[in-house]
Amino acid sequence: MRQTWRWFGPKDGVGIDDMLQAGVEGVVSALHYVPTGAVWSPGAIRARQEEIGVRADGSPSGLAWEVVESLPVSEDIKKQSGDWRADLDAYRESLGNLAQAGIETVCYNFMPVLDWTRTDLAWRAAHGGTAMRFDLIDFAAFDIHILERPGAAGSFPEGVAEDAARRFGEMPEARRTELAESIVFGLPGAAERFDMKDVQAHLGEYAVMAPETLRGHLIDFLSEVVPEAERCGIRLCCHPDDPPFPLLGLPRVMSTEADYRAVLEAVDSPANGVTLCSGSLGARADNDLPGMMARLGDRIHFLHLRNVSRETEGTPCSFHEAEHLGGGTDMVALVKAALDEEARRRAAGRSDASIPFRPDHGQDILDDLTRKAQPGYPAVGRLKGLAELRGVIAALSHPLAGAA
Repeated sequence: MRQTWRWFGPKDGVGIDDMLQAGVEGVVSALHYVPTGAVWSPGAIRARQEEIGVRADGSPSGLAWEVVESLPVSEDIKKQSGDWRADLDAYRESLGNLAQAGIETVCYNFMPVLDWTRTDLAWRAAHGGTAMRFDLIDFAAFDIHILERPGAAGSFPEGVAEDAARRFGEMPEARRTELAESIVFGLPGAAERFDMKDVQAHLGEYAVMAPETLRGHLIDFLSEVVPEAERCGIRLCCHPDDPPFPLLGLPRVMSTEADYRAVLEAVDSPANGVTLCSGSLGARADNDLPGMMARLGDRIHFLHLRNVSRETEGTPCSFHEAEHLGGGTDMVALVKAALDEEARRRAAGRSDASIPFRPDHGQDILDDLTRKAQPGYPAVGRLKGLAELRGVIAALSHPLAGAA
């Protein structure tokens, strides 16, 4: 399993030297400053590669940009509106430019409007550090009373709207502002940044779209771009919905194993693959992560290894980002399934036998609390997660483990 680390560019509070000291082998990055729908030019790609290739003192880092996360899919493509075919042309051209630069793995997502959603970016955990959290009651308070989405109250499980009304009534104005900012534009890595009016406008357009229609648009997108990916040797891998259940009345189409199977079978190509994110998918109790790794393994091109603790039963639910070996997912079983898949690939002679993974997210601990890096992407918290995962991999790969 190839150890990688996400980097948001020169403004990231966790730099190249930090990655080297963490012992990572490759870098996951993207050109977040390029507008969605625009072409990633060879010059811009090369500039990012050069940034990754040097330490702070100008000496070679030995690291390379190995995985793109993410090459964003425009809202026009998702809705098949506006000049969406021009966006498809730009996407194909970007894939070709990335392949020319030697990058073979491209992660993307097909979530409408909001790439991922949390209600707290720095929720205080019992040990004194902080973690990201999704509180269903807080989210309902935002949806019903701040966003004021028509019909919002009826879209939540019984009793949630009443609890949200009480919560909102007790909520200080500063918390209301913080909550809205966390949900609408508080998260890193989003392809586009929206204000409240933008969100309301998009929600109005998606309100009439059934999940089946959005899935059809995803299949149409893949039918257009996968042939180019095949031609230039790119492995595309779709990230799941985060969280993996409907929000704001938006359709969700990549939340379960059945969702992935429908899309993989519709565009049956090795270039059409999966980003298995154990944290996103783990927010549903009915997602069997080790089983998904085993059953979908030959099409899993990228792994996000993190854990969440579900605080309530059912779907949707409240949850928070847990330690990597804590939470509801059996991480040891998941890593074992990934190592088994790698063994199958080596036996088959596949060139992609080593699956890139990164220690996704992390709790802010120790000097993370003063460093103030990107939410979810602390230095020490991710290093702790990587060390734990590295230990699991080493133990499971040891000859004594086979003998036992």
